[in-house]
Amino acid sequence: MPHHTTAPGVFAVVESGLGAFGRTPLEAAHELGLRTVFVTDDVSRYTPDAHAGEAFAACVDEVIEADTHDSAAVATALEGYRHRGELRGVYTTTDYNVPVVAETAQALGLPGLSPAAAHTARNKLSTRQAAQAAQVPVPDWTWARSEDEAVDAAQRVGLPCVVKPMTEAGSVGVRLCRTTQDVAEHYRSIADVPTDYRGGRRTPGVLVEEYLVGFEVSVESVTVNGERTVLGVTDKALGPHPHFVELGETFPSILPDSVQGECVDVALAALDAVKHDFGAAHVEIKMTAGGPRLIEINARMPGAQITRLVRESTGLHLQREMVRLHTGRAPDLALHHRGAAASRYLTTHESGVVRAVHGIDLARRVPGVVHVDLHVAPGDHVRIAENNVDVLGSVVAVGRDSGEAARRADAAVGQLGVEAGR
Repeated sequence: MPHHTTAPGVFAVVESGLGAFGRTPLEAAHELGLRTVFVTDDVSRYTPDAHAGEAFAACVDEVIEADTHDSAAVATALEGYRHRGELRGVYTTTDYNVPVVAETAQALGLPGLSPAAAHTARNKLSTRQAAQAAQVPVPDWTWARSEDEAVDAAQRVGLPCVVKPMTEAGSVGVRLCRTTQDVAEHYRSIADVPTDYRGGRRTPGVLVEEYLVGFEVSVESVTVNGERTVLGVTDKALGPHPHFVELGETFPSILPDSVQGECVDVALAALDAVKHDFGAAHVEIKMTAGGPRLIEINARMPGAQITRLVRESTGLHLQREMVRLHTGRAPDLALHHRGAAASRYLTTHESGVVRAVHGIDLARRVPGVVHVDLHVAPGDHVRIAENNVDVLGSVVAVGRDSGEAARRADAAVGQLGVEAGR
């Protein structure tokens, strides 16, 4: 039998996003009076400099190094807390570790997502198969396991097409291919790297998908006791092809209610298809001339600045409520609409070494700006953004409605500049 103590409960976070966003569940756990344990296979990725190290140390009570690709290893690392009756929950904000956390929660008798649903949502191939079986609208797609299969698939779905790995996040490795030569080259670039961005083993091959012409949104929701609460629809702005870098979000969406409703219907059907049964979900949808189509399901809290936008516009502190949910308490998901918020992200137009960063004070002077965060400094190496990992900073602005918030965020990011060169 576990030995129960009166010590504060322990909340374990298994890996996280980088930068300030990755610290949000740890900070929320502290707000709720919990001790925080951070489980990672490489703590240095969260402490690249003294400032980051200080911020990390302020919200982490203990670090445990373990193989975070292995749920048995994570469960073993946390077993002592469980045995003493201290462990209240286990959590992650990053797609790479969603299945491991689901398996760990089940093994330790803690609240969590079904491991089967976690694995299905995590793997884009499994998501496509489940969605198609449930007649959820998706792009035409093929799982190609050789260069020749990828070229044949591209000719079948039509050019241009999208070629991507199945177990990455943040648009890593996602590319618009305009010719069969592009397809062959990108297939090789994916196949030549057997592990993903966080070191996990990739599913062999690629997805070759029909390119959907339209605009993208995401649907944010939380599932508690089998009931889904839709928090809202987020408008997303993407950078230029051949990449799919996220350059901004606006919440709530400016789209007509009828269009938002269509997107929500597809998102909820997709969650049903993968049997998502617990916690937050961030479902990406592309609205085309033929209606909404599922892009992907992220079985975790929305990333980037979306949770900040939700909080600024509705008062909902999603990070805190997810800590409550994952520690067995009822979350408060009430929305108190008080305006709108928008984020924009800074990228560089030239790869190389940063010579100067401009405009931070000017950005803060734009009315409605509540957040300016640049994680780049002179001497850093930067590159033209190919995925969301390559963004160099962000701004968040609020407004009385989504239009005002978006214009303010555009004005703020327009003040910023990064000079880089060889």
